Amino acid sequence: MKEKMIENCPHCGTKLSPWQIVLLNVDRVLMCKKCWYRIILDMYDDGQKIEKNSEEN
Repeated sequence: MKEKMIENCPHCGTKLSPWQIVLLNVDRVLMCKKCWYRIILDMYDDGQKIEKNSEEN
């Protein structure tokens, strides 16, 4: 399975630090420190963008 490296926040475009990139690849979830957007990597993603509402409780 080919992994896509995310280097910027998909919401605000802020560059992630190398440590944040490592944490994202290990934990599959990271919170952007600038805009507080929750970045979630879905391990079952087949290349299509899956919209998830993180605001919903």
